[in-house]
This record gives sequence, structure tokens and C-alpha cells, in this order.
Amino acid sequence: MADIADGAQVEVQGSGSKPYILKNTGGVYSCSCPAWRNQSIAIERRTCKHLRKVRGDAAEDARVGGSDASAPARPAARNVRPKSGANTVAGAESDTATAPALLLAHSWENDVDLTGWWMSEKLDGVRAYWDGKQFFSRQGNPFFAPDWFTAKLPDHPLDGELFGGRKKFQRTVSVVRRQDRSDDWKEVAFVIFDAPRLEAPFEERLAYCQRYVEDVAPPYAEWLEHQTCKGVTHLREELARVEGLGGEGLMLRKPGSRYEAGRSHTLLKVKSFKDDEARVVGHAAGAGRHKGRLGALEVELRDGTRFSVGTGLSDKERENPPPVGTIITFRYQELSNDGVPRFPSYVGVRIDAAPFEPTARRKRT
Repeated sequence: MADIADGAQVEVQGSGSKPYILKNTGGVYSCSCPAWRNQSIAIERRTCKHLRKVRGDAAEDARVGGSDASAPARPAARNVRPKSGANTVAGAESDTATAPALLLAHSWENDVDLTGWWMSEKLDGVRAYWDGKQFFSRQGNPFFAPDWFTAKLPDHPLDGELFGGRKKFQRTVSVVRRQDRSDDWKEVAFVIFDAPRLEAPFEERLAYCQRYVEDVAPPYAEWLEHQTCKGVTHLREELARVEGLGGEGLMLRKPGSRYEAGRSHTLLKVKSFKDDEARVVGHAAGAGRHKGRLGALEVELRDGTRFSVGTGLSDKERENPPPVGTIITFRYQELSNDGVPRFPSYVGVRIDAAPFEPTARRKRT
């Protein structure tokens, strides 16, 4: 079957008068037909009869995970502890589910003394779970990393971040969402910060990650260095240093803590700004220098609050904005009394976020 070259598009006649447009954008395939556009899953997981007609069923099954035997299995959702000795690492589980059971952070609200906690930079990348065979996102979607990228990674789970560098979040997203295992992955490293199945305190798990990287030397893997927080003054100084370099913030781990699934107060994030996710519901036309392209994204929070995000978008993103239904990340200063984010600024598309429908709809203020 024919394929669509990166950056190219083809036309396929549908039932209407206008043909549908099929594209390959950075290794992610799309179609302009309603069947593709109306799916409530991540865009890299969508397919339709027109893409199958052009690329073939086998290629599409392998790409999105269908009935084809070569389609990657999803990781186990249950965070089962090994029954062997305290410092043994269990292999990946064979049952399948929708998402890995990851440890997630709460925000620090100045209510906990962080003296003695383990402090590291909060990486502005894409969270990735290595299950011993392949990478998965927070939602359980596979990342199609080349074999040379995963060379020498262990046969048991690791938790980390696919990281392309500070201020390169959107470029990192464009690389790891590709489905053609391209050489662009050379721009990214897998930065490891935990070994989920190691039944041990955090200090031992981190030491294990360090030893593995230093002894085995996977070519595209690093371990994330941590330091002991000496108090609030030290925390503020390190936060200013990291943010001054273009970093996102800090992560703090409670000493002696175990790995657990879900949000935990043993893991806290510290940032000078707030951020959140929103769903794109429309495109506002631009004016002035942005005439003829996007002026602002019309977005909606999970509680139904609607507002516009007009800053932080590049010229390229204004020419080809995130489609309706896309989940984005944005930063903001604070919430108004009506719960509307003040001074929102676009960060990028969230490829690891679950689609959502707002629980209630509130008018924009």
C-alpha cells in the first residue's frame, strides 16, 4: 500500500462533493473527515476508513494498536509489589489495562516544612513509563521510540521523563508523538527518576537508577540528580536559579517514601506560576498582524468555565492551531473571583492527557 510522506497530504473522495484531506504531520496522521475529527481520543490514536484505504489495515493496526499481532500491548494498571526480597525488581506484568499506575504530585502550598526532603528540577518534558519493553504515556498510549533509543534499558519498569531540554517542550512533544521511529529521537533523552517496582525507600530506588545508568550506560538515558533541601531559603534560591535558566520549577520527594499509585503528599511540585489543562472549543480570528490566522484559542476548563488564550502562540501555531477537541496546557497568574484564569498563556498540546467533558458549563467573564 502507498504511504503519505512526512509533511505531505493526499485527497480521498468521500460521499460529499469535497474530498477529504489526509495528512502526515511530523509522523502523526490525520483526516479531515467527521469520523476522524469526532473521536474523543488522542489524535495520534485515531484512524478512519480513509486512512486505512490509503495506508492499509495492517499499517494502521500497527500504528494505533488494533487487531494486528504486532500492535503494542498496554501496561498493567495495578501497581503490584514484588513478593520477593526487599531489594528485588519485579518484571513487567502480562495483563493489560489502560494506563500505568504512576506516582503523581500535589502542589506545595507553603504548608509543609521541606527541610530534609529530596529536591530536583521539574523537567518540562513528557512523562514516560518504561515497562521493560516499551514506553507508555500517563494514559497508557505507546511512544514509538526507535530500537537504538531503548538499547540497554532494563527488562523491568522505570519512571521518568522524555526530555529535550529547557524551553523545548513543544519540540519534545512533536518528536515523541511521531509514529515512524524517526531520527528526531536523537534530540531527546529518557531522564530516569524512579524504579516503581523496587520495594525500597526512595533513596535506595534513586541510587539504583544512578547505578544502572552509570554501570550499563544506556545511550539515551540519564538519571535525575537530587539534593537535600536545607530549608525555605534554599528552596527559594534553587527555584530562582532553575527558573532563571528556563526551567519549570522544582520537585520535592519525602525522605524514605515508597512508590505509590496516584497523587501523593510524598511528592510535591513547587513553581512560581500556576498551570492547568483546557479543551479547545473554538478558534477566534486574528486582527492586525494576526489577520488571516488564529487570534486566540477558545478553551474550556473541566468545570465548564470558558475563556480565551491568545498569548504564547508562535506564528507557526497560529497558522496551524490545535484542532477543536485538543487538550492544551496553559499557564496563568491567578484565578478571578469567578474562577477564570487571569493572564493565561499557551504552553503546548498535552498528548498524555485524557479527553474530558466539562461537568458543568459556566459563562465567560
